[in-house]
Amino acid sequence: SENPHQCAVHGPGPESRVILAFDMPSVLVLREATLADERAVLAAHRATSPEYPSFLHFHDDDMLFRRYLDVLDDARGGRLTGTDDFVPETFLFAFVDGQVVGRAALRHRLTPALEREGGHIGYVVVPACRRRGHATEILRQALGIAGRSLGLRRVLVTCDATNDGSIRTIEKNGGVLEDVVEGPDLDVPKRRYWIDLQ
Repeated sequence: SENPHQCAVHGPGPESRVILAFDMPSVLVLREATLADERAVLAAHRATSPEYPSFLHFHDDDMLFRRYLDVLDDARGGRLTGTDDFVPETFLFAFVDGQVVGRAALRHRLTPALEREGGHIGYVVVPACRRRGHATEILRQALGIAGRSLGLRRVLVTCDATNDGSIRTIEKNGGVLEDVVEGPDLDVPKRRYWIDLQ
């Protein structure tokens, strides 16, 4: 049976398989990546991309990791262009014992499109590392960073109306449902939650 203290992060080949072993409760650290994190970040990307292709924002598979970190720095500083909906974004990775179990994207402000769906914070957990409380902790730490580093007092977080796990994660972190958005451009309705930061 599956060991609840382990999760496997691996890509398509066995050579990229990494087993995470930790005592619960695990210590999760949400932070920006460094060059030393290349293997862990790309392992999580390979493990998640078949299900969630945008696990790494602004990433190209031909891109050197050093260049990717520069792109994330440009995104944080608001120096990327391309679409009217782009806003400065801080991209953070969730580490447990040196391995990436998820990530969070903190958008510094909202556009009308992001206010409808997307919100200030988006997060993803590596599939093999789900159901261990990581999403709740990633969002909790992301909210703290949004308040301390970005000066936000109120944060919008959205999720699919069919995603019971995300609904629980957001509500555990103080999310108050404002409404449910539907439309022909949405595959499923989106629940919109506001969280007040103290």
